[in-house]
Amino acid sequence: MCGIWALFGSDDCLSVQCLSAMKIAHRGPDAFRFENVNGYTNCCFGFHRLAVVDQLFGMQPIRVKKYPYLWLCYNGEIYNHKKMQQHFEFEYQTKVDGEIILHLYDKGGIEQTVCMLDGVFAFILLDTANKKVFLGRDTYGVRPLFKAMTEDGFLAVCSEAKGLVNLKHSTTPFLKVEPFLPGHYEVLDLKPNGKVASVEMVKYHHCRDEPLHALYDNVEKLFPGFEIETVKNNLRILFDNAIKKRLMTDRRIGCLLSGGLDSSLVAATLLKQLKEAHVQYPLQTFAIGMEDSTDLLAARKVANHIGSEHHEVLFNSEEGIQVLDEVIFSLETYDITTIRASVGMYLVSKYIRKNTDSVVIFSGEGSDELTQGYIYFHKAPSPEKAEEESERLLKELYLFDVLRADRTTAAHGLELRVPFLDHRFSSYYLSLPPDMRIPKNGIEKHLLREAFEDSNLIPKDILWRPKEAFSDGITSVKNSWFRILQEYIEHQVDDAMMAAAAQKFPFNTPKTKEGYYYRQIFERHYPGRADWLTHYWMPRWINATDPSARTLAHYKAAAKA
Repeated sequence: MCGIWALFGSDDCLSVQCLSAMKIAHRGPDAFRFENVNGYTNCCFGFHRLAVVDQLFGMQPIRVKKYPYLWLCYNGEIYNHKKMQQHFEFEYQTKVDGEIILHLYDKGGIEQTVCMLDGVFAFILLDTANKKVFLGRDTYGVRPLFKAMTEDGFLAVCSEAKGLVNLKHSTTPFLKVEPFLPGHYEVLDLKPNGKVASVEMVKYHHCRDEPLHALYDNVEKLFPGFEIETVKNNLRILFDNAIKKRLMTDRRIGCLLSGGLDSSLVAATLLKQLKEAHVQYPLQTFAIGMEDSTDLLAARKVANHIGSEHHEVLFNSEEGIQVLDEVIFSLETYDITTIRASVGMYLVSKYIRKNTDSVVIFSGEGSDELTQGYIYFHKAPSPEKAEEESERLLKELYLFDVLRADRTTAAHGLELRVPFLDHRFSSYYLSLPPDMRIPKNGIEKHLLREAFEDSNLIPKDILWRPKEAFSDGITSVKNSWFRILQEYIEHQVDDAMMAAAAQKFPFNTPKTKEGYYYRQIFERHYPGRADWLTHYWMPRWINATDPSARTLAHYKAAAKA
């Protein structure tokens, strides 16, 4: 986890513009650097470092003697960098995983480079010899990237939008900032005056397709066909490998553990892998909740079963409400369900940073979108419609769950790793027949649960525990977190404000007082930037007025059972 920032063709004084880069200092608490580009006085890179690999030579922009004309600023982890180095016999100058980007680019150009990267990344690559700038982002947008570009060719790029919104440019009083699309790379021409011109924007990978780098990885051979035992075995192999490759770090590893299926499978497999790798420290797992939280009880049970060093973080409704402002500032969104779920994750990340030395944190994000884990999937009209919805959710992860996971952890200088979004695991899962992936016998994620049925990784009742949204599970069934928030907000937003909501907020007009309250906070921090969120996250196929699973009939029926 790092913070990257770059300007090309700035009209304003760079020393003033560079102050904007300090807005993302939380992403890299270990070191920072600003570097001008030789021969281009109005171009520069900014980098905030969280030292996870190669403590000595890990500063950026990365430049190596062999390619003096290449400059790379990137945020991410490339898990197959050693495999690629060995296969193509590249000579490395550092131990930084990102160095592979320079060698692959020199060998085969930008298209081949991005397709060969097994990992999560956002990068800015400058080639002064060929006068090109390249931007790229991983398939699911696990690592964030924003850009602003003017008609006269000024380009600004940053890990978070907050590092761009206050930049100055002579031709526009209001710089349009937008997220860089996941699974894409962009090619830009660099002009002699430091300005740029976009040449092409290319979608290089679809989540359904097996990635090109699969040809070079060392996963044991998968069995062909869709017979259930074959599929279950393949899923276990790929999930195990997804965790194993993510052990790449010089810092201590921890794991978020809500006691739900996804985080429990990650924590149990991670602990097993750490033992096999002879890691000397115990795995720290972290759960958060209020008194009587269903998540706390379930997480405790899993931690006892796997033998982790377990930490429970308690918070009350006042503490949760107090951090809403800083959470929304960190997130850069006003989406209701994202904000609800972010409070717990933000507070547990704050605890980890303050009280432990765990820095690389594993989590279960991405599973619900991939394996059709949301309760509303029970209402899917057909397996094919469920498949379409799953792919839509994966495509939009960068606006919702992946955004939440990144910002809440990065706000406290932690690096998140999400094995369910592994390229090999996710593309295999999406290649399975649609009717294999739908809920069965009234249970969502049936195939995933079935795959680990005989593994004894986690307790059976946890393996078959029904879906509970993170923002709901942190509280008791009697008093859900969303109800606590709504009761508080009822006194902050009156009916007159709601009556004028469409006039005040014509785009994505909030329909509830809770939505109005969050939008007000967002607009205070990021006025006029509402288009960063294209739409609110809501369940499909049901007449839902609230994104919480606890409002759905299926949940209520399960709770009574």
